[in-house]
Amino acid sequence: MAHSIFITSAEGHSGKSTVALGVLQALSHATPRVGVFRAIARSTVEPDYVLEMLLAHDGVDLPYDECIGVTYDDVRHDPEAALATIVERYKAVEAQCDAVVIVGSDYTDVGSPAELAYNARIAANLGAPVLLVIGGRAAQGQPEQLGSSIPRTPAEMGQIADLALAELAHGRAELFAVVANRADPDRSAETIDAIARAVAASVPGAAESRIPIWAIPEDRFLVAPSIRGIMRAVDGELLAGDPDRLTREALGVVVAGMSMVNVLPRLFEGAVVVIPADRSEVLLATLLANASGTFPSISGIVLNGGFELPEPITRLLDGLGSNVPIITTGLGTYETTVRIMGTRGRLAADSQRRYDTALALFEQNVDTDELLRSFGVARATVVTPLMFEFQLIERARSERKRIVLPEGDDDRVLRAAGTVLKRGIADLVILGEPFEVRARAIELGIDIAGAEVLSPFDAVHVHKFADEYAKLRAHKGVTVAQAADTVTDVSYFGTLMVHLGLADGMVSGAAHTTAHTIRPAFEIIKTKPGVSVVSSVFLMALADRVLVYGDCAVIPDPTSEQLADIAVSSAATAAQFGIEPRIAMLSYSTGESGSGAEVEKVRHATALVRERAPELPVEGPIQYDAAADAAVAAAKMPGSAVAGRATVFVFPDLNTGNNTYKAVQRSAGAVAIGPVLQGLNKPINDLSRGALVDDIVNTIAITAIQAQGVGS
Repeated sequence: MAHSIFITSAEGHSGKSTVALGVLQALSHATPRVGVFRAIARSTVEPDYVLEMLLAHDGVDLPYDECIGVTYDDVRHDPEAALATIVERYKAVEAQCDAVVIVGSDYTDVGSPAELAYNARIAANLGAPVLLVIGGRAAQGQPEQLGSSIPRTPAEMGQIADLALAELAHGRAELFAVVANRADPDRSAETIDAIARAVAASVPGAAESRIPIWAIPEDRFLVAPSIRGIMRAVDGELLAGDPDRLTREALGVVVAGMSMVNVLPRLFEGAVVVIPADRSEVLLATLLANASGTFPSISGIVLNGGFELPEPITRLLDGLGSNVPIITTGLGTYETTVRIMGTRGRLAADSQRRYDTALALFEQNVDTDELLRSFGVARATVVTPLMFEFQLIERARSERKRIVLPEGDDDRVLRAAGTVLKRGIADLVILGEPFEVRARAIELGIDIAGAEVLSPFDAVHVHKFADEYAKLRAHKGVTVAQAADTVTDVSYFGTLMVHLGLADGMVSGAAHTTAHTIRPAFEIIKTKPGVSVVSSVFLMALADRVLVYGDCAVIPDPTSEQLADIAVSSAATAAQFGIEPRIAMLSYSTGESGSGAEVEKVRHATALVRERAPELPVEGPIQYDAAADAAVAAAKMPGSAVAGRATVFVFPDLNTGNNTYKAVQRSAGAVAIGPVLQGLNKPINDLSRGALVDDIVNTIAITAIQAQGVGS
């Protein structure tokens, strides 16, 4: 039977979905089969966006329809029959999982007291302990600030917890933990602790039973509505602008019912501006102000009134080419503003910033190790791709390093940077013109405020780097003047930052070739002592384990000596990422069964590995099936310490390695992380030009981990 946890709250708008996402993330990193179940769907008219967001998590593989219990209509019609249906449908999900996150109702239909009591009954009948979420905010706050509300005092939150716990006890539900969510972020840490203490005082036997109590502060971006949400609320349509910017948060509203001279001073960062559609001069002034760089960057514009823009104005808009979303609605100014003010932020899978923010808030304020211990979930010995990626992030966070990203003009790099900064994976330096890079990040709704943005033409750095590069390449006749031209190239600039200790590692290649990325490293960083070549590995995350493949990206036809170098370096890389190295030197022949130049090359390389690193278990020449399959190994190479259980696979040439990793990636559904360069004195890593945002995040984490091992 699966472990399960029932997440419910005492009222609406408590931020329960943030807690559910955090719990789901923690469970998916500890056990391979995690499920989600929504006891009562919030709507029958449109999909339940909370459930959709949770099902989009990489750790969940269940269809939407199987994960819903009943609707509000079902509960109203026959509560007992609805409860029986919930139990039946939950059991079908439970049978497929090791752990299940059950999300209670959202207080969108029936009265609050009755709803909490019914949630308690559901939890009791499912045998799932309750994680109770207490909201830290009360009524709406300042009218111009979207999503704002009045913070509750610790005493008030304690009173709410007291009432909610009485309902849970009456329904025979078992309390697992309490989260005081959306606590006032402007208050001190002592006040946050006071909230936790006040809630704990309301929990009977909390001290004796060690029921966990946590408090999570509110984040304004998490509760602010998106422009897409506002467009939906005003029944609007996108007239112009970048559709990708519809995910950006609106932090407040400016009603532009006055002349442009009076509107412009009222603009603020992240505002949505409501403009009557017949005030085209205000529309144009707002767009020009946004593009000027001398006014705050707005999130969007809503044109109300239903008036059609004159043709010269639409032609002018086309010529401006602004990315700001412009939404049209037929509503009047008052109704438009009221609907915007009533729009609440949604934690949905299509907003990476919200997603990252929610996870960061949970991870920073909830002890996930304690959560898993209290939940009774032990970390599995099986390592899924998702679990391995989490281990990378945990390792990188344990000793944060400073990584330089030379490609600040690539949106994927900016999106990855936002995730890395929000999740605390590494400190970042992004190369590019600061105004352009930060302006593009704002346009995309990405927070890179924590990164240093540095121009590769910065005079002070260019002068310093030119002197250093000229010294390093003096034997090639490079002058300081020539070096000054060279070092403004982002790959050389970033590599020199690593060389001089201004950064701990570099990740590039999203928009540059492999040669362009790593050539400066060969010239400047150079190889470690005792290593003759720079090579690479892919970390191949299979369904239940992680293997190391080398070399699949750098050396076309290695010699025996180079193969030995690749093997020793690959073993060191494996150990650095928690993989016990057992090396298979691959060939088309196993043991003494074959001969030929290629087999002899591998045989000689194996002997060199044993000579250079006698502590490493190595076997070769050996065929892939004998290296990976215990049954084949028993027949072809019985008694071997490596055959049948190899973790490091060294391919005889690039053609074999590159095709094999791609075949395993595509045919076996493995996640290929890399290439990870090895053999350099300091870590420089190359991305595929088709790299996704997650690939870039993983490579930054890998580079940070490699940097942790430099000098150790």
